[in-house]
Amino acid sequence: MTTAIRILHTTRYSYSQPVKFGAHRLLLRPRDGHDMRLLSSAIAIWPESRLRWHFDTFGNSVATAEFSAPSDVLSFQSELLIRRFSHEDYLASPSRSRSVYPFTYADEDLIDLAPFIGLENPDDRPVLEAWLSRELGTSSDETLAFLRSLSETINDGLTYIRRERSGTQTAAATIELGTGSCRDFAFLFMEAARHFGFAARFVTGYLNDAGEDGQNQTGGGSTHAWAEAYLPDEGWVEFDPTNRIIGSPNLIRVAVTRTPYQAIPISGTYDQRPGTIYHGMDVDVQIGIEPYDPRDFV
Repeated sequence: MTTAIRILHTTRYSYSQPVKFGAHRLLLRPRDGHDMRLLSSAIAIWPESRLRWHFDTFGNSVATAEFSAPSDVLSFQSELLIRRFSHEDYLASPSRSRSVYPFTYADEDLIDLAPFIGLENPDDRPVLEAWLSRELGTSSDETLAFLRSLSETINDGLTYIRRERSGTQTAAATIELGTGSCRDFAFLFMEAARHFGFAARFVTGYLNDAGEDGQNQTGGGSTHAWAEAYLPDEGWVEFDPTNRIIGSPNLIRVAVTRTPYQAIPISGTYDQRPGTIYHGMDVDVQIGIEPYDPRDFV
């Protein structure tokens, strides 16, 4: 008998009177991979809606919810049961193929990676370059060690803050403020990695802080964000500068995108009647470990 991870993610919006809802885009269901198996998935929505599923340009599973009845409450509850497999042993293995930085991507890879290499905000480059020159110091010429140093520089040099409001700071804003949330740190890592010629992308998901090894990690109890960088001959590798971890099984991926705003878990519109007051949004994420018997999922 082994274990699985159960995630219960509830988002609730409330209003002073019933409103009509436009279509809502839901990015809540992960896709299976060699590093993660989705055992079960369910979404409960109030008021009742019609769901339409599709894959976006990144291969993420996206649901569109369409509503017919108005309500003063809009709620989404996603329940997942997942098995996650570690990448850490491979990364630490002496037999791992190691590429040297600086490097050049293969021509065939470069065609596919090009959209993930350019800075999202080119005007940030002077601030980013000056900060990296001042803070990064001497780095290894091995790609994984180089990126590890970059991730740790963000963790060491900036202060984490839990920021509930939506949106992601630019890299320059995070540097100038000296503070940021997990998504701000992830985006800063992406822009810094891109500055050095790496392909990098944004990851949204959850942090498993239910296990013993997750007790000292930051970002649990809500959705979490980190980044991936593409290493020659190794592929996409996870970097979480908020927690100084790489390829950890505690990172539970839901979706990957080129930019942070493409990774919003829930987005949509509503028609506001005169006098309507929006009371706000409550998000709750509960993560637990439970026994798992493979015979139950044959």
